[in-house]
Amino acid sequence: MRCLLLACFLLLAASTVRAEVFDIDNAELAKLSAAGVAVIDIRTKPEWEETGIIPGSHLLTFFDERGKADPAAWLDQAKAIAKPGEPVVVICRSGNRTKPVSQFLSQQAGYAKVYNVRSGIRAWAKEGRPMVSAAPTLAACRANKTC
Repeated sequence: MRCLLLACFLLLAASTVRAEVFDIDNAELAKLSAAGVAVIDIRTKPEWEETGIIPGSHLLTFFDERGKADPAAWLDQAKAIAKPGEPVVVICRSGNRTKPVSQFLSQQAGYAKVYNVRSGIRAWAKEGRPMVSAAPTLAACRANKTC
C-alpha cells in the first residue's frame, strides 16, 4: 500500500512539469548500455539473485520488499552512478516500479534524459539477452556501500 501511495505521490508531483522520460524496448536498452549510459536496476536483492542482472548494470534498490522507499537517500546513491545532467536507464522486473522512479528522476531530481525499460528484466531474459550472476556485483557494491 505504501508503495502505491508513494508511486501516486511521485506521479502527482511530477505531473506539473513536462517529463523527459522515454519508454524504451530491449533493443534500445542494448544500444544505450553499449554506448555507456548507466543502467540502474532498482529491484531487490532476491530478485537480482533469482534472475541475474544485465552486465554492467548498477544495483540500487528503490522500493524494499515491503514497498517502502527513501527517495532522498536513494537519490544520493544514484548521483554517484549518473549525475543529473547525464542520461540514465532504469529497469525493474516488469516496468511498473520504474515508471514512478523515472518520473522522480526527471521531474524532481533534474535528470535531463531518463530511459524507462518498459518491459523490465523479464522481457530481457525472455529474449535471451546477456545476463550475468548478481553475486560478484552484489559483493562489490556491498563493500563500497553502494547497493
